[in-house]
Amino acid sequence: MFSQTVEYALRAVVHLADQAPAARTTDQIAEATRVPKAYLSKVLQGLCHAGIVASKRGLGGGMVLTKTPSELTILEVVNAVEPIGRIRTCPLGLAAHGVRLCPLHKRMDNALAMVEDAFRQTTLAEVLAEPTESRPLCEFPSVGKS
Repeated sequence: MFSQTVEYALRAVVHLADQAPAARTTDQIAEATRVPKAYLSKVLQGLCHAGIVASKRGLGGGMVLTKTPSELTILEVVNAVEPIGRIRTCPLGLAAHGVRLCPLHKRMDNALAMVEDAFRQTTLAEVLAEPTESRPLCEFPSVGKS
């Protein structure tokens, strides 16, 4: 349902939120998130253009979030790189349907609306604070180690 670009953007901002307020270089983010550096650079450009991250120059520089993790929602990140495509008119172009969606497309759009709403209500701080044994971007034990 979500593209690799969205996945990579979310990984990057979760990492930055977890490291906030420290700046992280593209190399550091790529290594921590397991995203290819060239692809990550393009994703970070999109996030920078949308005002989600900013580049900090100088010693200790790198990328930083422009908002605190408690102010930044998952939806803002998704919309910065690839907005959720709501169904506003008949995807088949049927003139008889126009903006009156058929029952199937109406349900599909309702599902997209629920995802959009869930992401709108979820901040990065909530993702990081959620009680779980599976922290986002955590190191996994090597095979064979106990």
